[in-house]
Order: sequence, then structure tokens, then C-alpha cells
Amino acid sequence: MTGPRVDLSSEQMGRDLVALVLTVVELLRQLMERQAIRRVEQGDLNDEQVEEIGTTLMLLDQRMKELCEQHGVRPEDLNLDLGPLGTLLPRD
Repeated sequence: MTGPRVDLSSEQMGRDLVALVLTVVELLRQLMERQAIRRVEQGDLNDEQVEEIGTTLMLLDQRMKELCEQHGVRPEDLNLDLGPLGTLLPRD
């Protein structure tokens, strides 16, 4: 008895690799955003730094959306299901 077939086409592997890379980048983006919010709330940053971080995070978010669209990846596809642990990314 054989199990389900796995699609090993180079095109599918390429899409899966792009999705994996975008998932890692999105995870890092969300971690950086949370850290920035924490630092702002603690008063660790001056106004110029807050503005710069805010602009950078907005640009990164926009670029992530563009990359997902460009590669045919839906943002919800980046949230891997880790089984009993839940999902990789928090649900907004």
C-alpha cells in the first residue's frame, strides 16, 4: 500500500520555498514590531527613533504584502499550523 503522492515538481518546490522564506521573514517582522512597541512603552526611544522605527515597520509590512502577491502566496498561508502547539504566528 502506498501513501499519498508528494508533488516534487521544481515549480511546486520553488513556491513552497518562497512561502517558507516569507514565513520566516514575517515571523521576524512581527517579533521586531513587538520589540519596538515594548521599547516605546518603556520610554527607551526618543521621538526621532520612534518615527524611524514606525516608518521602517510600515515599509516592511507593505513590502511583505507585495512579495506575497508577486509570488502568489496568501498572507494566511504564512501562518503554519504546528498541531497541538497552535499556529506559528499569532492571529491578528
